[in-house]
Amino acid sequence: MPDNPDCAIATADALTLLLHNQHALGAAIEEITKWLLENSVESVAINAVAAMETLDTNAKAITDAIMRLREC
Repeated sequence: MPDNPDCAIATADALTLLLHNQHALGAAIEEITKWLLENSVESVAINAVAAMETLDTNAKAITDAIMRLREC
């Protein structure tokens, strides 16, 4: 990426939208996990929890990247 503040802002904006999607997916998976646990489908719920953990880890990395881009 060229050393261009407008380019950094556009990239940060796109990453911000992806981060919002991460949060929305996490919320949806959390609701599904709750339903699975309430309906005794623990093995699938465990997989859903693992997916949420991955989303959380990636959301942290995306947030860090956004902050670095916004500092440019």
